[in-house]
Amino acid sequence: MNKLYHILILVLLSLPAAAQYTTYGKVEYERKINIHRRIEELGEDQRRFYDKIKSQLAKYHLSYFDLYFTTSKAIYKPGRETENVSRWLSTPAPENVVYSDFKKDSVTAQKIIFEEKYLVQDSMREIKWRITDEIRTIANYKCRKAVGKICDSVYVVAFYTDDIMVSGGPEMFSGLPGLILELAVPRLYSTWIATKVDVVQPKEEDFKISQKGKKVNQKELFDQMNKSMEDWKSHGPRNIWWTTL
Repeated sequence: MNKLYHILILVLLSLPAAAQYTTYGKVEYERKINIHRRIEELGEDQRRFYDKIKSQLAKYHLSYFDLYFTTSKAIYKPGRETENVSRWLSTPAPENVVYSDFKKDSVTAQKIIFEEKYLVQDSMREIKWRITDEIRTIANYKCRKAVGKICDSVYVVAFYTDDIMVSGGPEMFSGLPGLILELAVPRLYSTWIATKVDVVQPKEEDFKISQKGKKVNQKELFDQMNKSMEDWKSHGPRNIWWTTL
């Protein structure tokens, strides 16, 4: 990641003055979780209960997160509240705060998992992305599609823009030559999409993250969740994927 960071800075410095590139700002992401699809994966007894009230549940659970960024750091945290506050079929670690230091190639994430608070401190996650030719426009930025994998087998699809020269994105996702403005994790029936990008200079206080919580690295958290959920059958892996996003 350090090498990629330095390459981005060198490219930025070599750009002609007339080029318009975004190097700081604030992104709002809308996170959408398909609740009806989650019901389909439940055990028979649970599914029977939820099928009775399925028509009363919104198809999607919506929430919003903000990402403040510069070329040296970024922080992702809960944003504006919505009227859709149902906790039906809520996920573990629903309101993560993630601070990324691009210069140090490090990440600090505060996560509340089943009422226990964790402080994850580690190097930035390495994802082997495969960049494709597919293009779409998101929040007025031209974005290119990339496909990667986490937890060995969980595919993620990202659309990033190299007009924002920051190698970051929602949650702990990074490693592309630009900012991720859309992310999908199909096996979690979830997407994050930028609704707007404001080119405003973040304040130092925007990047503050609490240091409270049980200190672990990514592997320690994964191993602990894996052990505690080994009897959860098919639900265990999905909960682990949520906690390690």
